Amino acid sequence: MTESGPAGARQSKTARRDEAREKARQLRAGHKKKERRNRWLLQGGIAVVLVAIVAIVALVITNSVRPERSGPRNMASDGILIGEGLAAVQTPGVAPDATPVPSAPNEPGVVAITIWVDYLCPVCGEFEQENGELIRTLVDSGAATVEYHPIAILTTLSAGTQYSLRAANAAACVSNFNPDAFFDFNTAMFTDQPAEGTEGLTDDELLEVARDAGATSTSLERCIDDGRFFEWVKAATTRAGNGPLPVEGTEVENVRGTPTILVNGELYTPSYPFDSTEFSQFVLSAAGDDFAASPSPSPTP
Repeated sequence: MTESGPAGARQSKTARRDEAREKARQLRAGHKKKERRNRWLLQGGIAVVLVAIVAIVALVITNSVRPERSGPRNMASDGILIGEGLAAVQTPGVAPDATPVPSAPNEPGVVAITIWVDYLCPVCGEFEQENGELIRTLVDSGAATVEYHPIAILTTLSAGTQYSLRAANAAACVSNFNPDAFFDFNTAMFTDQPAEGTEGLTDDELLEVARDAGATSTSLERCIDDGRFFEWVKAATTRAGNGPLPVEGTEVENVRGTPTILVNGELYTPSYPFDSTEFSQFVLSAAGDDFAASPSPSPTP
């Protein structure tokens, strides 16, 4: 028997009202949940955008303060030019893939000696031992300049240590930070020179050679350890082998081995073993009358 009358009507009305309230509560709860979800999505999206903006700004700043990739200072010709008093001629650095700029011609009467060396090359060491003092005397007195081009053609002949590459990089570091110490550094690199097939000097030992030669920059150690000029050395070595050589007036097309020695652009092809008298005579012959008439001292060999 079902309820009827006013009491049943009130109960039915109350039930409908409670049901409506429950539906309204559920709707409000669902709406709030949706609002929270939308708010989280919005906040997350803003966070992602902010992170992206920060990353872009950081990249722009990093690129703006990063130093330009360049070769060593004072080697714009792929070599370092040393003149009277053994002082280096200072030039800006050029990018590893840039075209080297030939050094300006010497004044009349001043001989230009240009040498490509590999610090593992035993023949380079023998040439230095026989003729180094003569070159020092000529250059120190102002009778000549010498331009050293360190390259790395024997990199694979040092028991896996890439000594030629590391040694040429150390030379580039000295040129960059202490150019006036370069002549003595170059001389020292051929004193007790490592033999082909050995590991050569360590980076610490290369730094010690540079320090003993008078290279005092605090930046030198990191430059040597980091191989800062490896790419430049490789590029300069390739350019030397391919030619043309960055020497005004020479007819020599490229470097075919080390040492390659030019005097006023003329190729010196020595007899072997080396003889300092022979080299000095070649210098006099290549220099011609200008050298003989020069007021600069002309040391005898």
